[in-house]
Amino acid sequence: MTTENAAGTPPRIGAAKAGKRTNVRFGVLALIALGTMINYLDRSLLAVAAPAMSADLGLGAAAMGVVFSAFSWSYALAQIPGGMILDRIGVRLTYFWSVALWSIFTALQGVATGLGVLLGFRLGLGAAEAPCFPANSRVLVTWFPQHERARANSVYSVGMYFGIAFLSPVLFWVVATLGWRALFIIAGLIGLIFAAIWLWRYRDPHASTRVNQAELDHITAGGGVVTATEHVAFSWKDVGWLMKQRQIFGASIGQFATNATLVFFLTWFPTYLVTERNMPWLKVGWLAVLPFIAASVGVLVGGQLSDWLVKRSGSATFGRKLPIVGGLLMSSTIILAAFIESDALVIAVMSLAFFGQGMSNLGWTLISDVAPKRLIGLTAGVFNFCTNLAGIVTPILIGVVVAATGSFFGGLAFIGAMALLGAFSYTFVVGEVRRIGEP
Repeated sequence: MTTENAAGTPPRIGAAKAGKRTNVRFGVLALIALGTMINYLDRSLLAVAAPAMSADLGLGAAAMGVVFSAFSWSYALAQIPGGMILDRIGVRLTYFWSVALWSIFTALQGVATGLGVLLGFRLGLGAAEAPCFPANSRVLVTWFPQHERARANSVYSVGMYFGIAFLSPVLFWVVATLGWRALFIIAGLIGLIFAAIWLWRYRDPHASTRVNQAELDHITAGGGVVTATEHVAFSWKDVGWLMKQRQIFGASIGQFATNATLVFFLTWFPTYLVTERNMPWLKVGWLAVLPFIAASVGVLVGGQLSDWLVKRSGSATFGRKLPIVGGLLMSSTIILAAFIESDALVIAVMSLAFFGQGMSNLGWTLISDVAPKRLIGLTAGVFNFCTNLAGIVTPILIGVVVAATGSFFGGLAFIGAMALLGAFSYTFVVGEVRRIGEP
């Protein structure tokens, strides 16, 4: 009978023999890439189902606005508890329970009968998804040497954009053919299948029977943490200490700014094209995909560029900051759309801005480089909490501005200003990119 250690993983018995270096870490990367794509698809299904759902349940625009916002409230509030759980029980079990629970809440939305029930399921979905990105961050630290982390981050992060950009026609087909309820139920079942696959396949490096010593040495030599990590009890004192560290405080401000651009594209962008640019919905359906494709490319370019810069310069500070700051400066150009008449040029500007946002998503790699080894999960939770405050603030603020002025000019100016703030914070507040010592 096989016993398990405290992290819920079996001891490393019968590990792969030494010899030619294995590449188990790339299989692990494929797992979290698929998990991230499912994560973002499940939170975005509501936008696809909204027209049919609102008609079926009798929900007006104001009620649907509340439903849309509910996810971000619980998602942000659950970040620190999610990081705490991650530090207590490890990646394997945390990710499994997170995927399983958010998949259940996804499927339950398909049987919702009214506003109150639907709100409860959306709040549950947000809370259940909270540990996903902190867990991804820990996987990067434990499975990848520093000079490979940005590329690894870009591979799994592209799932954030890929599903929306390329699978939307399939999602709309399901709603049209089988109904909006089937969309949620099918997605939930797919997520539960993935949760089972994750539990079967994932192991930390020290517990894997497929990784050999040559690969472990490669990870360790590059600053990876392949040994078992200490399980840490939660303390608000640790949270306060983390926020006093300039690397974490500065990166949190920067990532809030980065996420403001992402949230705009996930929420108000199609409405902007229809109401401000007077584009017909059919045209919007085709053109709205282009910035998401650009963002997908931006994620991959940023990851490749960052790791190349780190390897060539030997400086994580230079290699991480340059693509992030460059991407944020690109995002700030979004304000130019307010002064352009041509629809084609507007889409080009929006694509450039979202391409830059994809590059600046490297903040997750940077935070994995600086997080204290003992508090990787909590650090990621604090970081993602600050990041996702933008998911609450941005849609509401833009909505208020548009309602008061009848124009998106103020909203675009806000996004551009946030991008400049993020560039400033990553440049001057973060300081040196190095792992922080223990408190």
